[in-house]
Amino acid sequence: MTLESNNNTLGRKRAGSAEAGQGIPSAMMVTLAAALGTVAMPAVASENVPQRPFAYLANTPSTGQFIAGLVYEESEAYHILAPRTQYDVNRKVGGENYGIDATQGFVTVQYGLSERWSLDLSAGATTVGSRSFSNGAVDSTTGLMDVSFGVRYVICTEDSSGADWKPTLVFRAGAVLPGTYDKDSNFAPGMRSAAISPEFIARKHFGWTGLGAYTDLLYRWNKTIGNDQYIASVGIFQEIKSWELDLGYRHVQSLAGDDIQYDPANPAAIAYPRNVREINDAIEAGFSYTTSKHHLRLGFHTRTIVDGSNTDRKFWIGASVDLPLGPWTK
Repeated sequence: MTLESNNNTLGRKRAGSAEAGQGIPSAMMVTLAAALGTVAMPAVASENVPQRPFAYLANTPSTGQFIAGLVYEESEAYHILAPRTQYDVNRKVGGENYGIDATQGFVTVQYGLSERWSLDLSAGATTVGSRSFSNGAVDSTTGLMDVSFGVRYVICTEDSSGADWKPTLVFRAGAVLPGTYDKDSNFAPGMRSAAISPEFIARKHFGWTGLGAYTDLLYRWNKTIGNDQYIASVGIFQEIKSWELDLGYRHVQSLAGDDIQYDPANPAAIAYPRNVREINDAIEAGFSYTTSKHHLRLGFHTRTIVDGSNTDRKFWIGASVDLPLGPWTK
């Protein structure tokens, strides 16, 4: 199914902007009201840069090897937190329940430059929409996701016997380029901001065979909007032959910004700051299976927001496939 057809489907389950007000006799007052309306009602965006869960990028390709990946994700949210008060934004139309829905997919490419250095790129498309803030009308946006790319350096690797205290620790110097979706759409699928993003990613086995822990820590300087963020993930994994089970916690924190203003008696008057101070805590879980012949990795992941402020309580599900190619060296 194409994103265009998905967008039509989502259009039956999405939200929009406030209805236009009545005209004012004076042309000058109309112009002034329009300008003020633009300032007073900018839309907020949710953090949505392509990122693989469970410290996946700690596993780097070998020298001369490509790893091609494909990720599909979708989410729904029927509640928002504004700023910390939870509101039900479910909208019933024709007997059906509609919330804030998103569908997206992105491709990933990794390449191993040497034993310690590698490159990665993630790019894709997204669509999001809702009926919750537009008196039942459809409001949606579709476009390219924010693009993520980076250079990784392996600081140290875990001893294969598991006796060494060292984890596999990777530093990633990342960057983000803005996507093409409408940044002023309600709960836009990303910040649409150029960014610099240093990151540390680690995985370490301990305890019984196959048990381990992971962490992923990044700081994002959002250069376009000036509202910096950090994201921290920590969790455990269990390897069982070709399978891996994952369970973890993820925290997103904006360091500055303003609060969402929402009146449940008048949802269409919701006021979003461009530099929203989004904070959320989520539980993430998933599993993957790697084939023995071609090392094709098939994965499933889910994430649900359990607390926060200035955010919608998304429930994400996703699937991924990764195929190593090579290595091809001279």
